Amino acid sequence: QAHLAESGGGLAQPGGSLRLSCQASGNIFGIGIMAWYRQAPGKEREFVANIKSGNIVNYTDSVKGRFIISREYDKHAMNLQMSRLKAEGTAVYHCFAGLLVGGSWYYYWGQGTQVTVAS
Repeated sequence: QAHLAESGGGLAQPGGSLRLSCQASGNIFGIGIMAWYRQAPGKEREFVANIKSGNIVNYTDSVKGRFIISREYDKHAMNLQMSRLKAEGTAVYHCFAGLLVGGSWYYYWGQGTQVTVAS
């Protein structure tokens, strides 16, 4: 079994910054893609950014130039540095990853961490 846990959410002012982290744990033999998604109140979950082996990254247009996704390969961890936050960034941010567990690949979701952008 494996598990994803997010941390680092909280309250930030518009224009401010927050850093989210996602820690994978369990019987993990490899990690493929890792990603961040978010779900605002009353809306569907949406893609924010992902990072693949070789540090190939992708961002949704609304966060390009403001968010940076990164991985710590030795720690099975992923981070999202969020800068110049906007009120529309208020959402629960979820970690997503493809994990090699017990010889097979599975996709996992974290429980999410709340990010609130307000003055």
